[in-house]
Formats: sequence, structure tokens, C-alpha cells
Amino acid sequence: MDRFEGGYAVLLFGDAEIRVDLPQVLLPPGTGEGSLLRVSLVLEPEEEGERRDRIEDLLGKLKDKSK
Repeated sequence: MDRFEGGYAVLLFGDAEIRVDLPQVLLPPGTGEGSLLRVSLVLEPEEEGERRDRIEDLLGKLKDKSK
């Protein structure tokens, strides 16, 4: 974690120091300038399918109401 700017934490990733601004409220308590954070992004295909099904159902209901 590099620094805070207006409610955001400026994170720098990798040797290229790719900048990502993350809302400060999403950080673990005690995080400060110079803190080392482990970040993990995980695909959730099962949950994604459930969301897609729910969205399709809602869209179908909206289309039916507009007829």
C-alpha cells in the first residue's frame, strides 16, 4: 500500500507498479502506508451461473409486463 488519497488507498502492483485505487473502507484495520497486502481474485463460476439465471428471469418478467 503506497498512500492514501481522498478516501482511497493507492496500491501499486508488481515491478511495473501498476496503480489501483481502492476505497479505504475495504482495507483491513491497521493498514497504513507501506503495508504489504495479499490480494486474491477468484472466479466463482457456480455463483456466476446463478446470477445469470436470476437476471434472465427478471428480464423475462420485465418483457412480459411491457406486452
